[in-house]
Amino acid sequence: MYPISYQNSTSIVSVAVTVDVSRIDRWHIYHRLQELTIPCWCLEDGSLRVEVNDSIAAILVRSVVHQIVASRPDLLKWLESCWQI
Repeated sequence: MYPISYQNSTSIVSVAVTVDVSRIDRWHIYHRLQELTIPCWCLEDGSLRVEVNDSIAAILVRSVVHQIVASRPDLLKWLESCWQI
C-alpha cells in the first residue's frame, strides 16, 4: 500500500492509499471493504484506492488484504500463532 495524500486537522487524519494487487484480488478486497463500510474505489488503471480514517480502519484494511493475497501456508502459520497467544 502506498500513501497518496494526507489530510490533517486537529483531531482527524485521513489517508488515501493505493493497494497494489491483481485485478481479481482487487474485487474481492473491494467488496469486503465495502461490507466493512471502509471507503474505497477502483481506478481505471486497475488499482484500488482506500480511504483510511483511523487506526481500526488501517488494521481492517491490512487484515483484508492479507487474508486475500497470502498463501495458504502463510495463513495456516498465522492461525497457529494466534492459538499460541
